[in-house]
Amino acid sequence: MWSPIDPSAGGRLERPSALGSVYYPEMGLSPKPYRRSYWRRAFNSLVRPLARAGLTGPRTHLLTVPGRNTGKLWSTPVSIVNEGGERWLVAPYGDRNWVRNARAAGWVELRRGRSRERIAVVELSAEEAVPVLREYYLRGRVTRPFFDVTLGSADEEWLAEAPLHPVFRLIAS
Repeated sequence: MWSPIDPSAGGRLERPSALGSVYYPEMGLSPKPYRRSYWRRAFNSLVRPLARAGLTGPRTHLLTVPGRNTGKLWSTPVSIVNEGGERWLVAPYGDRNWVRNARAAGWVELRRGRSRERIAVVELSAEEAVPVLREYYLRGRVTRPFFDVTLGSADEEWLAEAPLHPVFRLIAS
């Protein structure tokens, strides 16, 4: 039987749906849900080999992480935020499988062209994530519909949005 409270979700109310929408009482439903539509899969299938070859924008890399249950390697294109010599990985679509796998493994592999590096990941708290999310939002216009804030939003609104978009600090080994 479905229970509305999922303790592993940090007190969020889970709603059963094909989209996996999460209800935050203080915010309403999450913004535009990420859907693995035909177009999204087609786009990713085009970007994945381009990122692997290093032919995408300077922020785009191919992230590879082992599955938390099977250990099978999974790859997806991601955008990295570089600022002040530090690098961060943002999950604009929320708590996707690659995010859960990165949490479980504690590391990811980033590939761009011939460059490949295995990097430790540390998830940031909501307070630490706000400036990184603002920078990601500023640079990434494609993913803006998945955020329920704007560049002019107050810090409190960004702080409320932060748990919806996990952010990882990348630490070179």
